[in-house]
Amino acid sequence: MTETWEAVLQALQRHWGYRQFRSPQDQIVRCLISGQDILVVLPTGYGKSLCFQLPALLKTGVTLVISPLVALMEDQVRELRERRLPAAALHGEVAPRERQVILRALEQNRLRLLYLSPETLLKPTFWERLRQPQVQITGLMIDEAHTLVHWGDSFRPDFRRLGAVRAALNKSFAVAAFTATADPYTEAILQQVLQLDQPQIVRVEPRRSTLRLNVQIVWSVGGRQRQMRQFLGRTQGSSGLIYVRTRKDARQISEWLRQQGELAAAYHGGLGSAQRRQLEEQWLSGERPFLVCTNAFGMGINKPDVRWVLHYHPPMSVADYIQEVGRGGRDGQPATGLLLASEPTGWLDPTDRQRQAFFQSQRTQLYRQATQFLQTLPTEGCYGEVLQTQGPEVRVVLALLHQAGCLQWRDPFHFRLIQRPHKLPDLGPAGWDPLYADPGFAMEQVIQTRGCRWQVVLQAFGYPAGDRCGVCDNCRRKGS
Repeated sequence: MTETWEAVLQALQRHWGYRQFRSPQDQIVRCLISGQDILVVLPTGYGKSLCFQLPALLKTGVTLVISPLVALMEDQVRELRERRLPAAALHGEVAPRERQVILRALEQNRLRLLYLSPETLLKPTFWERLRQPQVQITGLMIDEAHTLVHWGDSFRPDFRRLGAVRAALNKSFAVAAFTATADPYTEAILQQVLQLDQPQIVRVEPRRSTLRLNVQIVWSVGGRQRQMRQFLGRTQGSSGLIYVRTRKDARQISEWLRQQGELAAAYHGGLGSAQRRQLEEQWLSGERPFLVCTNAFGMGINKPDVRWVLHYHPPMSVADYIQEVGRGGRDGQPATGLLLASEPTGWLDPTDRQRQAFFQSQRTQLYRQATQFLQTLPTEGCYGEVLQTQGPEVRVVLALLHQAGCLQWRDPFHFRLIQRPHKLPDLGPAGWDPLYADPGFAMEQVIQTRGCRWQVVLQAFGYPAGDRCGVCDNCRRKGS
């Protein structure tokens, strides 16, 4: 370890005001300072960011932080700069003049933390700057790493190329993955895709004793709306979030709530940056008590006093569910999660089944498209050239081929086909959503169980069920 532990604790108190770490933060910091790879799974509110920010400040050179959302980057960089720490973010919304200032600071090793999207990291022009011999890289941190598995084969295929970064740069540094939600399948994929070298694995179970999980079965669209209005009436005056599955849902539901006299607004990835920042600030300040949002909202946005989270539709996976409901009660005080789900048969209210069928049809279409591309791809190819000749859709195809074991990345810009099957192997539900691999751990089981809901969640993430939580609706009902 290049720093004495006393010096590490002094830096912790000087920059963050804490005298000691919260377990297991100290274990993670020691690992990163020593330059070892690590996979970290800590629930929301455990201070994951501090674990890689502090080691970065104690080294000469830059730690690259790969982050999936601009809002997440900007929030963390703003907090670091408020502490007068040398950090910056590069993404498509950065002005050209500021971009040049950041790049000069990178080349002169004046930055300690540089936040990037995977797409920015793998732009050839930026990549050439990283390869300059004077640029010292002290670490590659993948923040919200579960998105590599959940988004990396469809929405953000460039995540799949991150494993080739370290070897291609020919520089020695630690690679770390940080997330609040990872089941055993996700952990295995992260280690494989990121090519983690004998990583330490640090995990804490996601159960939160103050987070009350509740499920309400609804029998019609009107019944779902009534349940939402009644819940909002019971939680009036407190801060919360309403999660929906699509941008269209966010717009329609927020409009319906406005017609009912609620101060509602839709938040989703289709909004402009300025509009998203404005909504975030209004919610953080309490000007808006809640937002109607897709999963584009939440990661890295720190509001401790969220008292409730309403899922208007069930999430597609247990991982999504815990990621989103975990926004509640980060201050350690009680918070309520309410999930509205269609009646089990789907005859009276087919809403949830229709959404599931829609996402399944998208998956089927991607596989069909990948199979078509598979027959025309060269055995060895350059990413940029294939993108230029076959169109942007090939990005997703390459990610699916990599997932299926048909393709290897020699470096982030060159691939090699290992095999060319007549048809892309059908990876089944696990290829689209790892928590559907075992039906016993599916989101459906969280909804339908008559037992403790937290026990089902824990089993989905590979932990023993343990004792009943005593706070979910089923436990309270049996205890009454």
